[in-house]
Amino acid sequence: MTPSVPTPATWFVTGTSRGLGLELVRQLLQRGDNVTATTRSTERLTRALGDVDTARLLPVELDLTDEQAVAAAVRRTTERFDALDVVVNNAGYGFLAAVEEVTDAEAREMFDVQVFGVWNVLRAVLPLFRARGRGHVVNVSSILGLTAFPGWGLYCAGKYALEGLTESLAAEVSGFGVQVHLVEPGYLQTDFLRPSSLGLPASRTKGYDAIREMTEAHLAMPGTQLGDPAKAARAVITVATSGNAPLHQLLGSDSYGLARARVEALAADIEASRELAYTTDITPM
Repeated sequence: MTPSVPTPATWFVTGTSRGLGLELVRQLLQRGDNVTATTRSTERLTRALGDVDTARLLPVELDLTDEQAVAAAVRRTTERFDALDVVVNNAGYGFLAAVEEVTDAEAREMFDVQVFGVWNVLRAVLPLFRARGRGHVVNVSSILGLTAFPGWGLYCAGKYALEGLTESLAAEVSGFGVQVHLVEPGYLQTDFLRPSSLGLPASRTKGYDAIREMTEAHLAMPGTQLGDPAKAARAVITVATSGNAPLHQLLGSDSYGLARARVEALAADIEASRELAYTTDITPM
């Protein structure tokens, strides 16, 4: 498969004021690409970019749950740069709580960002990609879109939904020349596990001692994660520009190890379920 991304390219990246998104914007600008960077604070974004040349940057304050605002941001991109080549849906945040501790409002807010916000972006950009016969979508998931830990039920639910959406999308648009990929990082040394990016329950439920211990361990983790966000950003660029990336691109040795363990556990479950599964077929006359 040949690369679908020209040089220079125009990128639309969400969630860019910190972490992986910020590093991705920095590297794209240094490559000489055009970038629309959406964020809840353009001031924080431009401050974080420091002395990087921002002549090719279009910073946009955007609420991804506002479908009309998302469409307007995409229009601003094509008006400014006369093109759109790659979309990276990166916006998101963590949430660490037992399933029964998560309120309805918290669950809906998570899905608004991680699923419905992505859907708003896709509805805005796919007609452009189809009309041009090329384009690239990179959805940033997580290793927790492939496996699950106690306490991460809400976050996993959002990422599992994103994985299913993305796999279906990839099959639907391949005939239009549009490429679609998932990126599944492990633990990166970003602010993801700091209070600015991690939701916690308003009240605790007695008995979930293991989740309390996991919460404390994760809050103490910043600075010790294996993943380098600069290298992860370069990997995302490679996924979009190489033309031969797999649908699921793991990032980090921890992500790879957890994914392998999940595949083995799932394979064992499938075989253990075989006997009962076969009993539910209609018996031939």
